[in-house]
Amino acid sequence: MASADLRDELTCSICTDIYTLPVTLTCGHSFCQVCITRTWDNQEEREYSCPECRHKFRVRPELKRNLRMCNMAESFQYTHPEQEEVGILCTYCIHSPVPAAKTCLYCEAFLCEAHLRVHSQSAEHVLTEPTTSLGNRKCSVHKKVLEYYCSEDSFCICVSCRLDGEHRGHQVETLNEACETKKEKLRHILQKLTSKRGEAEKRVQSLQELRREVSDKAAGVTEEVTALIRDIKEHLEALEKRVLREISRQEEQVSLRVSDLIRQLEIKKGDLSRKMGHIEELCKIMDPLTVLQERESDSADYCDTEEGDNEDRERDDTKVRAGRDLDVGLISVTLHSGLAGIVTGLKRQCHVPANILLGVNTASDMLLGVNKAGNKLTVSSDMKTVSWSGINQSRTDTPGRFQCNQVLSSRSFSSGRHYWEVEGSESGRWMVGMAYRSIDREGRQSWIGFNNKSWGLWRCDNNQYYVTHDSKDIRLSPLRPPSSRRLGIFLDYEAGRLSFYELCDPIRHLHTFSATFTEPLHAIFEVYGGNTWLRIY
Repeated sequence: MASADLRDELTCSICTDIYTLPVTLTCGHSFCQVCITRTWDNQEEREYSCPECRHKFRVRPELKRNLRMCNMAESFQYTHPEQEEVGILCTYCIHSPVPAAKTCLYCEAFLCEAHLRVHSQSAEHVLTEPTTSLGNRKCSVHKKVLEYYCSEDSFCICVSCRLDGEHRGHQVETLNEACETKKEKLRHILQKLTSKRGEAEKRVQSLQELRREVSDKAAGVTEEVTALIRDIKEHLEALEKRVLREISRQEEQVSLRVSDLIRQLEIKKGDLSRKMGHIEELCKIMDPLTVLQERESDSADYCDTEEGDNEDRERDDTKVRAGRDLDVGLISVTLHSGLAGIVTGLKRQCHVPANILLGVNTASDMLLGVNKAGNKLTVSSDMKTVSWSGINQSRTDTPGRFQCNQVLSSRSFSSGRHYWEVEGSESGRWMVGMAYRSIDREGRQSWIGFNNKSWGLWRCDNNQYYVTHDSKDIRLSPLRPPSSRRLGIFLDYEAGRLSFYELCDPIRHLHTFSATFTEPLHAIFEVYGGNTWLRIY
């Protein structure tokens, strides 16, 4: 008994274990330093109180360690090591301990099978599985067994609470009825979680298939590039390595993005499985009180909201759409530019078998449509260069002619992949892009990018690039000022991509528009200001 009394004196009332680094408050009560600190951290500001006597402190007390009690606790733990935990024993089997089979909440006694047979069977003697937690099974106010569940307050109550207490007149159920209602809700949540886990598994499989497709496509691109460069042998070895390195980088980039999505979904699957397992275990419990005392907030957290799931799917789908394919435009631009710097005659035209790489056609036959050019523009005799003159050229006023300083190409594109290059003047403002033939010919809505029928990139006098579409400008923030006035333009009509590249060393991707093209596209050009010009290559 002395040992038991000493243990009680050395036990923290918060963690119910022997003191660890005990501290004593000014009210005289002691606690583990960690326990009282965590308790006060969870209390509202300026509401620090003793968990034992509820004495309140105006300011948070400074904790001082009780060295004497600390020494006593350490000595007690050394001389009284923890014994192995034994099962709950029958209260009435004094001479030879026998494990208890049931607990009577009314008698607050543990009963073995023998004493259970002679125990009172009246309704007030409620039997449960063996448990030492008798306090939470009785009403804290009336000290009677909890028999009902108040649906209005979500609280387990006794008969006195129902008849005479604060729950009088409230809608109540028996514990068994309330337990079945909660289990039904949990089963519904379990069904939804099962469905979501199945959906996550399907998305994982889809992403894995996408990763395989990208890998296969990258292998195909590698084979095509290698076959092309093999014909030119040692003169193109450096270019071969450069192109293959770009392909590998893009493949790795896409693969990493998809792998990250798969990893996130695997984590979500694991979390769903954990929640399902917890619910399944809860549904197996026969004791209704244990089920009902599971916090309602936990049940609500078992299942994410549909809105959150939709946002996750939309965010993941956006990531997949943004990186589900290789940038064949950059690959083609890199290859064409490399060939132009190595092979004689490629510096301007790129007339090599590379124009069939990846199905990309070089638009070397692109010409400017004089009959559509604004009257203050001058078009060269070879129909390749447009300049700003500022002088009215007095051309015939036709329905297709622009009233502003713009001109369309005579050639249109309604399918396939195409690449061409343009070079602009160092001074003035010029703009390049693509537009439908149906674009307006006059007014602000006819300007490149100031409508939903054109996409453009323009350069200001300060060497700053902008891209624009549907009256929305995006200022590009390059890592360095533009080092080249020559641009590569890549169009993939079916994929709905229009990309712009600065042909510096190394080639730099400027911007890619994504759209669903519904009409044939023409190249479109605008120049403004003295000595401003654009030329097609």
